[in-house]
Amino acid sequence: MKIEILSFTWNLFKSETVESVTAMTKVWEVTILDNHTPLVTVLKPSVISVVYTTDSGERKEEDFAIWGWVLEVSNSSVKVLIDMLISVDDVDLDKAEKAKKEAMAMMDKYKDAKDKVDMEKFIEAEDMLLKSVAQLKLWELDK
Repeated sequence: MKIEILSFTWNLFKSETVESVTAMTKVWEVTILDNHTPLVTVLKPSVISVVYTTDSGERKEEDFAIWGWVLEVSNSSVKVLIDMLISVDDVDLDKAEKAKKEAMAMMDKYKDAKDKVDMEKFIEAEDMLLKSVAQLKLWELDK
């Protein structure tokens, strides 16, 4: 099975020798194996796990924090369209924790506002929270 993880502008991860892909959809966690039923689903900001064989024949599992949109499975091929892909080596723990705290404070501020809530700012804060939580989860998985 093969996988392509891409954004609108570039290919972020690619392998032709994939054993499995595990990702969190909006409803449940799904593991894709070879010859999986065709599927198109929306992803949650979370961790995606890819098990594959390297060019040297080594079996490897890589986890990435994603800010994802869509996963498509067809003909033993998985395509994932995303906005953010971060490996555990790229996680800045302090920055992720700070972003989480800031996002939660912003959401509380807008949630408890007596006036009209600025939904655009609330959604921005929620996005920041989900991205930071995905990175923190990835970092915890690597411990």
